[in-house]
Amino acid sequence: MGMEIIVQNTEQEQHRPVWIQNAAQLITLASNQKGPRIKEGMSELSIIEGGSVWIENGVIKAVGTMQQMIPICMPRAHEAEIVDATGKIVTPGLIDPHTHIVHGGSREFEFEMRIQGKGYMDILQKGGGIHATTRKTREVSEEQIYNDSAHRLDSFLQHGVTTLESKSGYGLDLETEMKQLRIMKRLNDKHPVEIIPTFMGAHAVPENYSGRADAYVDYVIQEMIPKVAQQNLAKFCDVFLEKGVFTPEQAERVLLAGKEHGLIPKVHADEIEAYGGAELAAKVGAITADHLLKTSDEGFQKLAESGVIACLLPATALILGEQPARARDMIEAGVPVAISTDCNPGSSPTTSMPLIMNLACIMMRMTPAETICAATYNAACAIGMEDKIGSIEVGKRGDVVIWNVSNYQKLNYMFGINHVHGVWKKGIQVVR
Repeated sequence: MGMEIIVQNTEQEQHRPVWIQNAAQLITLASNQKGPRIKEGMSELSIIEGGSVWIENGVIKAVGTMQQMIPICMPRAHEAEIVDATGKIVTPGLIDPHTHIVHGGSREFEFEMRIQGKGYMDILQKGGGIHATTRKTREVSEEQIYNDSAHRLDSFLQHGVTTLESKSGYGLDLETEMKQLRIMKRLNDKHPVEIIPTFMGAHAVPENYSGRADAYVDYVIQEMIPKVAQQNLAKFCDVFLEKGVFTPEQAERVLLAGKEHGLIPKVHADEIEAYGGAELAAKVGAITADHLLKTSDEGFQKLAESGVIACLLPATALILGEQPARARDMIEAGVPVAISTDCNPGSSPTTSMPLIMNLACIMMRMTPAETICAATYNAACAIGMEDKIGSIEVGKRGDVVIWNVSNYQKLNYMFGINHVHGVWKKGIQVVR
């Protein structure tokens, strides 16, 4: 039997208690530490063998061994949905802190161009890349983009993702950027996967502003950011800081303007060349610096000192044929690390966070334990949600995944396989 999504909107479901029993490993990530985990803390998964969880009204009410939970839960067992996790592991719902899922069209033609040796900036300058998706996103109806994006969310959910961040940035004009953000709001209201929106009007200089990047930055600051903030359509403001796109000075202007309007900064940093992206993220107090393929040791130190989370995207490096980010060096330097699909139509068209965890081990030398932290608790910190999701603790949302493996190492060892057995969002089973 294939995997299926069984609930379309958790808000409309009646909340019957759920009692998950007998997990071979209940990976809680519980800790008294506040903020993102660093260094050895990323490997401390707080595993309960023979673990059990009681979820009620969408919230985790009790966590422990079966022996501890029987006297607590047995008097009400007749009310609950009993879920047997014998021989399986249970983790928090996965969290993807960097995606571009709302857009029109696709760019499979670029895949072949890359195989033939064309680089990212070559493709961009020939009208491909972001500009190709911008044209499609402007042309395609809101309803079509909504439906296509919902299909992508279905796939995320089937791979264990219960919350993700999604960026605009394929409009590059006020009307289309707002269209993308409205679609995110609709999806968040209708789909089980929770969407945290980011405004990224500074994703590229649009073709009608070619050679006038400063004028476009003025437009983003004066026209886009105030209206996005006024309508409460985004939590974060992101910018693509890269040679040939936006300079550090232009990026700083955008991020500080976003901050003035209550939008928390994020930075696409040092992806193609070292360009001061990590340093700017530290300077403006960004919540994350993302990509970081070319960041220097000094940049790592700035991130560590400022507590900026490094959001690393190994599939993008793989597709672009680039050396991956130096995750091992970052972790040893004390930088908190999260990982993400970077799901986008050009450089990472994947919805599989388990694959990203595999690649983080294989390409970036992260341990299996570190990747679980980076895809759950630290990923929650990367979107400012760690008080609600990212670990299995009393008072947090009942977002959990049961995996068809007997220990957490197998999740990354058996790569390229979807091991999801079931997914619960706010205590409602949404995938089986």
